[in-house]
Amino acid sequence: MDFLARFFYRYRRISKALRLFLIIAGPGIIVMVADNDAGGITTYAVTGSNYGYSLIWFMILLGPVAYVVQEMCVRLGAVTKRGHAEAIFDAFGSFWGWFSLIDLTITDFLTIVTEFIGMTTALAIFHIPPIATVIILIVLIMAMVMQGRYWTWEKLVLIFCILNIIYIPAAFLVHPSVSDVLRQGLIPNFSGGFSGDLFFILMAIIGTTIAPWMLFFHQSAVVDKGLQEKDIQWEQVDTAVGSLTTVITAAFIIIVTGTVLRGVNIQSAAEAASLIMGINQYVGTFLAIGLFDAGLLGAICISLASSWALGEVFGWAHSLNSKVRQAPWFSIFRFIILVAAGTVVLIPGAPLVLITLFVQVIAVTLLPAALVFLILLLNNEELVGKYKNNLTQNILASVIVGVIVVLSTLYGITTLFPNLFK
Repeated sequence: MDFLARFFYRYRRISKALRLFLIIAGPGIIVMVADNDAGGITTYAVTGSNYGYSLIWFMILLGPVAYVVQEMCVRLGAVTKRGHAEAIFDAFGSFWGWFSLIDLTITDFLTIVTEFIGMTTALAIFHIPPIATVIILIVLIMAMVMQGRYWTWEKLVLIFCILNIIYIPAAFLVHPSVSDVLRQGLIPNFSGGFSGDLFFILMAIIGTTIAPWMLFFHQSAVVDKGLQEKDIQWEQVDTAVGSLTTVITAAFIIIVTGTVLRGVNIQSAAEAASLIMGINQYVGTFLAIGLFDAGLLGAICISLASSWALGEVFGWAHSLNSKVRQAPWFSIFRFIILVAAGTVVLIPGAPLVLITLFVQVIAVTLLPAALVFLILLLNNEELVGKYKNNLTQNILASVIVGVIVVLSTLYGITTLFPNLFK
């Protein structure tokens, strides 16, 4: 009887903890899975085709890095009850506040363009015209927030997050050599040596794994959901689950193209999906569906990141718990940025592939400034109290900033002097 009593008690505790986690979970998983957006899928597909499995280790290494960055947003949002834009304005003044806001808005707009590129090219494989895709998606994204409830919006987005792991079964369908994946993918190496192309890919991978919009989105989502200091521990678990999911999914995308298209000069994930369809229709279809879903998740979250930030700065009502008539400018700005980004994709002859890859590099180039603001905010004891960064967290965050600055510098050097490392 004692055994049954202990078992029942333990079951009750685990069940209660799981229910509590499911209630709190959402912002961390969404921001991390949405991080595998259309630009990210293209980056990983190109990585696999150009370098095979050899950079999987680098992708996996970025999982803990992304967690360290996003976990700071969790603490900052739960303690201050402010979004990231508002926190920067209050702590550093209007000059740096406007600097960060303009930086965010430009980067977000360019990134949303890449999301529409991904979605239109993915559905073009199924013969759906781009203009129809753009119109339908704008209507869908706006309709998701019409009901005026954060919880409903979050559940809908989590469904799209589940669809994002479609790349995992796709990888198993191409039957990669497990020994080759482990040997070539998990042992650090730089296939082909140092070059400007390699630095470009490394920066693009970083830029699509840790992006400025993620800081603003995650902190505002924590605030909008109403998470408190007591919820920080569970939201940290939520963020860890999201980090693990995003790197695993990215690794499987690299495995797919590294297995099927190694050495093939592809320019986009849509091109990869089309080529793979000729080899395995199911895998190609999975890639196209995944690319569409990735673009949709990215457009949903990045447009919200900008809308939340502008709402915080201009004092607009800016909550997903508000209906459109209660927060008109919050919805109007999101509609404008979606329409503008969708229109760019419809311009004949626009260099869509070049835009997609370069946006990731632009994002990582602008990232150090955003991270510095975040680190300084988390060291302000008056602002966050006992939740300020400890020495280990500051060291890790500083190393992340330093590595990004070094990679950016090396990329610039190799661009000016392409034969320097040969």
